[in-house]
Amino acid sequence: MIFNFFIFIRYCYLKFKTFLKTKNISIEIKGLLAFLVSITIFNNSFYTNLFLSSAVASTPKYSYPHKYAKYDDTLLVSNDIADSVDFLTQAGKKHYQNQQFNQAIAKWQQARKILIAKGDTVNEAIVLGNLTQAYQKLGKLTDAKKAIAKSIELLSSHQKQHQNLLASTLNIQGSLLFSEGKSEDALIIWQRAKNIYEKAGDKNGLIRCLLNQTQAYTQLGMHNRALKTLEEVNQNLKLQPDSALKIVSLLQKGDALRLTGNLEDSKKTLQQSLAIAQKLNSDNIDKILLALGNTSHFEQKTEEALKYYQQAIDKSKSPGIKLQAQLNKLRLLIDTQKLSKAKVLATQIQPELKSIPLSRTSVYALVNYVQSIEDLNGNKIFNNQKTTNNIALKLKTAARQAEILGDERAQSYALGYLGHIYEQTQQLKSAKTLTQKALILAQTSNAPDVAYRWQWQLGRLLKKQKNFVEAISAYDGAVVTLDSIRNELVASNLDIQFSFRESVEPVYREFVSLLLTPQMGETSQENLKKARQVIESLQLAELDNFFNEPCLKANPTQVDRIDTQAAVIYPIILENRLETIVSLPKQPLRHYTTAISQNELEKMVQKMRRAIRRKFLKKQHFAICQELYNLLVKPLEADLAASEIKTLTFVLDGSLKNVPVAALHDGKQYLIEKYSLALAPGMQLLDPQPLASQKMQVLIGALSEGRQGFVPLPGVKSEVEKIDTEISTQLLLNQNFTSQALQKQISKTPFPVVHLATHGEFSSKAEDTFVLTWDNRLNVKELGNILQSREQTTSNPIELLVLSACKTASGDKRAPLGLAGVAVRSGARSTIASLWAVDDEATSLMMVDFYEQINQSGVTKAEALRKAQIQILQQSKFKHPYYWAAFVLVGNWL
Repeated sequence: MIFNFFIFIRYCYLKFKTFLKTKNISIEIKGLLAFLVSITIFNNSFYTNLFLSSAVASTPKYSYPHKYAKYDDTLLVSNDIADSVDFLTQAGKKHYQNQQFNQAIAKWQQARKILIAKGDTVNEAIVLGNLTQAYQKLGKLTDAKKAIAKSIELLSSHQKQHQNLLASTLNIQGSLLFSEGKSEDALIIWQRAKNIYEKAGDKNGLIRCLLNQTQAYTQLGMHNRALKTLEEVNQNLKLQPDSALKIVSLLQKGDALRLTGNLEDSKKTLQQSLAIAQKLNSDNIDKILLALGNTSHFEQKTEEALKYYQQAIDKSKSPGIKLQAQLNKLRLLIDTQKLSKAKVLATQIQPELKSIPLSRTSVYALVNYVQSIEDLNGNKIFNNQKTTNNIALKLKTAARQAEILGDERAQSYALGYLGHIYEQTQQLKSAKTLTQKALILAQTSNAPDVAYRWQWQLGRLLKKQKNFVEAISAYDGAVVTLDSIRNELVASNLDIQFSFRESVEPVYREFVSLLLTPQMGETSQENLKKARQVIESLQLAELDNFFNEPCLKANPTQVDRIDTQAAVIYPIILENRLETIVSLPKQPLRHYTTAISQNELEKMVQKMRRAIRRKFLKKQHFAICQELYNLLVKPLEADLAASEIKTLTFVLDGSLKNVPVAALHDGKQYLIEKYSLALAPGMQLLDPQPLASQKMQVLIGALSEGRQGFVPLPGVKSEVEKIDTEISTQLLLNQNFTSQALQKQISKTPFPVVHLATHGEFSSKAEDTFVLTWDNRLNVKELGNILQSREQTTSNPIELLVLSACKTASGDKRAPLGLAGVAVRSGARSTIASLWAVDDEATSLMMVDFYEQINQSGVTKAEALRKAQIQILQQSKFKHPYYWAAFVLVGNWL
């Protein structure tokens, strides 16, 4: 991608030439200084998304855009050497700019040969940096590593003279390491580059390097470091005058913020960039408008996004940017069911496809357009042979174009999607051949984000052909690939969140369905273990998707080593049945199948949640609570009794996360009266440590007064005062309960228990999941950062986080994901929270009794909560599950 401020650069270059002549500086240094004012190109998915394949829908919706996020892979072009080298480097730059990477490589290799003959090692190092980026774009990582290693070797003898050149080369090396998932190594390299930029006073190089580091910190789960690094970027940008470089830096930062989920800050930063661009009449206005459209799209502000896309279309003088904006707008119109407008736009786009030069962008655009046409017309499109042939012809054209370019990644996109079209038209043999070819291309071009797609597609095709053994192998490959790149995908591309339920989740569910299919005969222990592992992986992927960043480190745990009287139950929702896997201590896995459709099951869950309301009569809620008990627990009763199980831990799936399992009823008793209960986002996340034997200290943050539009909680004051009589507490009440005061106390004293008696809401969106303080709404990430800030002063984690006045968002079926998110992100070993807003008096009584129980030696958290809930339900005025079933224990139950 090229920053279109050529006049500014040319002016600087001429000034440098005059300066060089007056100072009689050597030709080698001239080459370097020419590089330092050369046009900068960023080879990264952040900036690529703005200039070559702008996010949301520019690369095919059917697969993820380029998976890795990198800043400051500077395309180094030397202008002040022999004319033949100048011509070749400029020609290579032009090819690179047009995403014709093999052609760029050919030109730069020719230039390098001339430079080797001249003995010009500095400019050879520059060309090798260019080659590294082109190789990386094509997935030729071995060639890229050799090129960058040689570049650094050549510069090693010129380090003192050419520090900035070395810094730029190190940035490229760091980006290469990051693309391989070696974030720690990349950070070390980028820190070296940062030190050089700081010493040289190169603010722009420093900003790009800091943005690189932000992405590495995010991928490693070092969120506080990432935030501090972004703040350092802010400080450097404030010092810059309005200029073309500041426009670009703000554009980079806005894109980085969007891709890490900070949508509000992304919009503010991009609007700042736009204001300066308009003031200076910059060529980047269309790109900024496109980026603003993408941010608004991710915010699900449809009309605002459509407005920005249209402005980008109207303003752009670049056919490529205009087409990207049109394709993004088309995708958004289809997604929001504005189909009549989408059809008009689709007609307008068709001739535009011929206006852009042959490149990776042109291939992606063709595939993207075909995907949109399919989504626009639905399955009926395949009933028309002429239309189907036309679609296939476009995809064949795209594949040929990619082959001409030598771009295996783009060719894989086109061939794989052509295989998808043949799958839809039941041409399974041809579909399989194309899919296998696409998979090989994806693997040889080091594109696992593409490869998993074709592994999945191959699995579907083999399953349709009744080849179950090979189908399992293909699905297994897809899941292994997804697990291996999950962190990179989430960290680098927020667009994943919009396609997770259609492009990631089905891979896991279809694989589980295949492993447990009746057509395979009796299910083996091997398949049961694999199915459990796959559903655990899905739980992890869901949470990463929730946070828009890889923040979870799996820690596989064997349950019977934790608690020999605990059973773990995995109910798995499939399209036409419910599969339940049960893990009992020191026994083979059990497996139960119940024939029930996903739609029917979801209706049962909704019915139960309605029945839990206070206005429903006893008979009404008993009936549905018993139905779900019969579905989830009754088939296991004999095994649970024989194993003398005392604790049930549910790893709930999908809509079942909305079920208050304590209220399940066997016709005689509630489940909580028979067992201690816990929920777990996945056993891989469990920290299997019992509550430490120590003097219990509780930090309480509480709001009893109305605040920020929320009603008062008069019972809270009584609640915290009574807890104080049972246990040692530090209280932050009302105006003393501020975000800053909470952070200060968390950092100051390693309280094992943190109790927040305040309004809060769990949502399927991280930004809408929050708890209320006197002065702020802390979203799940901000709360997590505060609670985990103690890690800087102590290694002791929070044993228990209690959220006594929260609820799940109304009408949000996936809201319990927010509860799991808080539980995991807080860093606490266990979390107690409520699924709905509970009566003040009942909450107060139950919380006081819970602390009385937990303060006794040898009582587990799950047991303490069970006893407290039973105490409440035994009181006549609080017998209804509404008063006590909302409270759930998430995580470690010991």
